Amino acid sequence: MKSYLGQIEQTPLEQRWPLVRKWMDEEPFALYEELRELRPVLELPELTIVTRFSDCLSVLRQHDIFTVALYKPKQGDFWMSQDDTAVHWREKSIMRSVLDLEQLADIRNYVAAKASSLLKNAQGSIEAVNGLCRAVPIALVQERFGFDESDPKDLFEWSYWNQYDAFHNQAFDSVVVEDPEAIIANRKAASQKMGAYLVKLIERRAAELQAGNPKDDPATRLLKLSMSGSLRDFDIPRILPNVGGLLIGSVETTSHAAINALAGLLARPEILKQAVCAAAKDDPTEFDGYVFEALRFDPAFPYFFRFCEQKTQLAAGTEYACEITPGTTVMAITHSAMFDEIAFPEPKKFNPTRSETNAFHFGQGLHECLGRHIGRQMIPEIVRQVLLLPEVQADGPIDNQGGPVPERYLLTWNNSCAS
Repeated sequence: MKSYLGQIEQTPLEQRWPLVRKWMDEEPFALYEELRELRPVLELPELTIVTRFSDCLSVLRQHDIFTVALYKPKQGDFWMSQDDTAVHWREKSIMRSVLDLEQLADIRNYVAAKASSLLKNAQGSIEAVNGLCRAVPIALVQERFGFDESDPKDLFEWSYWNQYDAFHNQAFDSVVVEDPEAIIANRKAASQKMGAYLVKLIERRAAELQAGNPKDDPATRLLKLSMSGSLRDFDIPRILPNVGGLLIGSVETTSHAAINALAGLLARPEILKQAVCAAAKDDPTEFDGYVFEALRFDPAFPYFFRFCEQKTQLAAGTEYACEITPGTTVMAITHSAMFDEIAFPEPKKFNPTRSETNAFHFGQGLHECLGRHIGRQMIPEIVRQVLLLPEVQADGPIDNQGGPVPERYLLTWNNSCAS
């Protein structure tokens, strides 16, 4: 049996994190199993890694100790880069209210129709990343979130570079990112273009309100709230990043999760047969379990990172207790946590009936995903529409093209049998 810890201890300090990161990408299950058992809190020069469920949960739920300070250079004063502030609570609450979750069934129906149309027009073969899993949320943002008169290519660029820089271009990513400054430059350029578009969008929405012909979308709802004067410190400059956040949070996360789930199901023939049967049922509840169980094995976000603000202890009360000092970057490897048998019985078994309570697909704690309810509908419905195709299969593995997210994944099916 390979001893990861033994190799780590024999490796010079400056080479340990690059080695561990390589294993995380190439052989995560064996690595995490050993760390959970023998070194659940692994201290490296660049960061500290935690792999057990209880410690990952502690990191994500103790927002006063483990903060999102590392987001701030990328996101400025957006509420997501703040912990337990008035801005955070006020604007997150506003965004939750304007998303109108009573329309979840309508959103799922929209996603089903859009995905089905794209697949039908593809006539037996599709590059699923750009042709489907990015295309569907971009269309949703345009038609349901108010981003009309926009170019889908622009929306993709704005979302892509903001996501890339915030979540895949931190200091600890330097071992896998060749040109961090280029990513920052791309994010700044994308944000500038998006900002110009959003100003014009809000101007159009304001004109429509004055003309007595308002749209019914989140952008208009935010404008109404601002113009009402009933909310403190919620002027137009505060509206713009929140509208932009709807786009940034919708596209790449949805695409990555849907592609990973598809690949996971297509790679398991017996499970695939069961999932296809579930996909054909009118009630999607059973089918959704297959998608999120597939994501447990290959999540879009295998970890979340936080910044330690005050001295604390992880794995307290165990022989592995470890003191974390202020200034430490802590990586909660939630992929590993979802294979901790304390919270996930028989973790190596593919079980589509598992409760999602302990899962980390949408995060946990204060920074749980704002759009989790929409993602909870959109991701499995995209996958479901693919599995309704006859004899669908992947023509090769997911291709990340050297980056952090799927860029190409070719699917084919028997078009002569498709209706």
